Amino acid sequence: MLAPQRFFITGCASGIGRHAADVLLAAGHTVFATDVRLEPLQDFAAARGWPGERAHCRGLDVRDPVAWEAVFAEATRVMGGVDVLLNVAGYLKPGYTLECDPLEVDRHLDINTKGVVHGTRTAARHMVARGRGHIINIASLASLAPVPGIALYSASKYAVRAFSLAAAQELRPRGVALTVVCPDAVRTPMLDLQLHYGEAELTFSGSRLLTPDDVVRAIVDEVLPRRPLLLALPRSRALLARIADLFPRTSHWIEPLLRKIGRARQRRMRGEPA
Repeated sequence: MLAPQRFFITGCASGIGRHAADVLLAAGHTVFATDVRLEPLQDFAAARGWPGERAHCRGLDVRDPVAWEAVFAEATRVMGGVDVLLNVAGYLKPGYTLECDPLEVDRHLDINTKGVVHGTRTAARHMVARGRGHIINIASLASLAPVPGIALYSASKYAVRAFSLAAAQELRPRGVALTVVCPDAVRTPMLDLQLHYGEAELTFSGSRLLTPDDVVRAIVDEVLPRRPLLLALPRSRALLARIADLFPRTSHWIEPLLRKIGRARQRRMRGEPA
């Protein structure tokens, strides 16, 4: 059982971020929960009865470095400090490279990549000054093996992984740990939006979809106590992703089979015959 800690979490209006805040509050921790969509976050907090003395909900657009500074400073005042930053906020819209809108390039990189960079540097300065802290950045298995059809998302998450691994080496000698978590597809509203995109077939090709609880439990049980550099989930698909990363041609060979599996799952999840 972890001693009570103070968490700053992004992307808390839904999915992994919301479940992380819920689980950590239930375990007795203090949480500063943020999202660009503040109203649904506040509605969920009220419905779940989050304790007002330990649960603090604020709006935050992770693309804005000035907002990061202001909201994080407020969190340190309200909670007396931040022990763990959990960067969860993310964005994905399937699309092939030839058809992608330049605005989508900006959205993927601004939210997924720059949002993590802004959050990491903001938290790191606070934590280094205290000589301790833990930053957890959520990437994806798409940061280990590129996924055709969601190339922009893969690119943004590759950048998150590379940045996190480099930043971890810089911060560890100064007392701050950094872990990058790379989960396979997780059943969240962001995944549900991909059900009707043929470009996203590969996203659905795993043996099973992870749940937000799978990811949060891995963070609570493995990442927080052990502070690994990288954790990829599930381990079976992580191995396949690592092989594809080392030997990129293997992705070309196995892609037709994985697309067939993913297409069938998409149809089942839409309630259609596979």
